[in-house]
Amino acid sequence: MNEFAYHRIHANGVTLNVAVAGSGTPVVLLHGFPQTHLMWRKVARELAGEHTVICPDLRGYGESDKPDGDYSKRTMAADAVAVARELGYSRFGLVGHDRGALVAFRAGLDHPDVVSHLMCLDVLPTLDMWEVMHGTSAAVGFHLYLMAQPAGLPERMIAAASDEFFGYFLDLWVKDPAAIPPEVRSVYLEASRRAIPSIVADYRASATIDVTHDSEDLAQGNKLRMPVTVIQQDWGAALGFDAAARWKAWTTDLHHQTTTAGHFMAEEAPDEISTAIRALLKR
Repeated sequence: MNEFAYHRIHANGVTLNVAVAGSGTPVVLLHGFPQTHLMWRKVARELAGEHTVICPDLRGYGESDKPDGDYSKRTMAADAVAVARELGYSRFGLVGHDRGALVAFRAGLDHPDVVSHLMCLDVLPTLDMWEVMHGTSAAVGFHLYLMAQPAGLPERMIAAASDEFFGYFLDLWVKDPAAIPPEVRSVYLEASRRAIPSIVADYRASATIDVTHDSEDLAQGNKLRMPVTVIQQDWGAALGFDAAARWKAWTTDLHHQTTTAGHFMAEEAPDEISTAIRALLKR
């Protein structure tokens, strides 16, 4: 994103690669798997005319640090809060896709006075994700189970065919292949190839410590108190669960909608996502 200024921001014990552009009220955009901040290139440009747009590479991804150890969504959410603070913002809107949406969800629960508005694209909260995966339908999430295994074997298996592994999801989850052109696909594959241990650690956390944190919030009745928008493919209908009801249990002010775009909706339907973000920030 050439028109964006790039920063190396030391925050929460790591140095993160962060693209920033625009002016006005801030919005932080968190990418998903197997991607980098580049997935926001179309949406970010749309928003930069009226907002300060902040697009970090998550810890463990892209050009950000890839430390050993903690990839809990609590820690990754604290990264996002610290980045915004370093840029001078104590309150901001937050949008996450896929893995970034799980980070955004945790940020909303842990930092309700910092996250003013929240959008999550194409995920369920971690507890709900594991609950709806059952029987043969769970085969669609084989990567969740693979990367949940103890350190060692998953990393070696993925490293043996990394481009095929990460490319599989880029191909399977996109409805319009032209939305991820070859030069962008190449960036995603190269970045993921260099980040296998940290990507696996991120997923492993979602089968361990993230479950603990979400279970504690559920037991305490903790909910997202800010306006929330969730946009998903209609895979709830395909897998036999009510996605909106799942999200409603975690929110106090929810707008839930489905899209006909594929999983990579910020790239496939940037106008739809940009419009939804603007609407959310006005609530």
